[in-house]
Amino acid sequence: MARIAEVSRKTGETDIKVKINLDGSGKSNIDTGIGFFDHMLTAFAKHGFFDLDVKVVGDLNVDGHHTVEDTAIVIGNAINQAVGDKKGIRRYGSMLLPMDETLAMCAIDLCGRPYFVMDAEFTAPMIGDFDTQLVSEFFYSISYAAMMNLHLRIVTGSNEHHKVEAMFKAFAKALDEATSFDPRITDVLSTKGSL
Repeated sequence: MARIAEVSRKTGETDIKVKINLDGSGKSNIDTGIGFFDHMLTAFAKHGFFDLDVKVVGDLNVDGHHTVEDTAIVIGNAINQAVGDKKGIRRYGSMLLPMDETLAMCAIDLCGRPYFVMDAEFTAPMIGDFDTQLVSEFFYSISYAAMMNLHLRIVTGSNEHHKVEAMFKAFAKALDEATSFDPRITDVLSTKGSL
């Protein structure tokens, strides 16, 4: 059965439509109005082999905060819906990902209990039109909306673009692993019998 979800969310600040296929090939069509954010979501789709469509109309006349945070919520909801009952999936995923001088670590547990930890610092306030404070906002929001335990860390790195991109790619690879099937897992991977 195809693991595809479509989620829409409209508020006074944003109007967002997302479609994700967890078993895709990495195709994407992204339009958030924030160039660097589009680049990150495109990289997420490509490296996680997710087909991802994202269309956002946000209050960018204010700043990028609502656009990034709300997009994360909708993508997280879509991931949670698409993964379904979690029967047969690996549940855990991790990646240590290099990008030039940067090394990023990501670990995920699709346990149904959201928790977020990030260890990364940014010295530049902006990367293009993207506020670096929104990196933590994005991953916090997506972890809670997707009901996942998410840990992210920059082990080494000095270039802000590389650090953020390595985090998005590491997240993609870890999520791909966590959502993938293992023939040895016939139910859900939990001693409790449910996730």
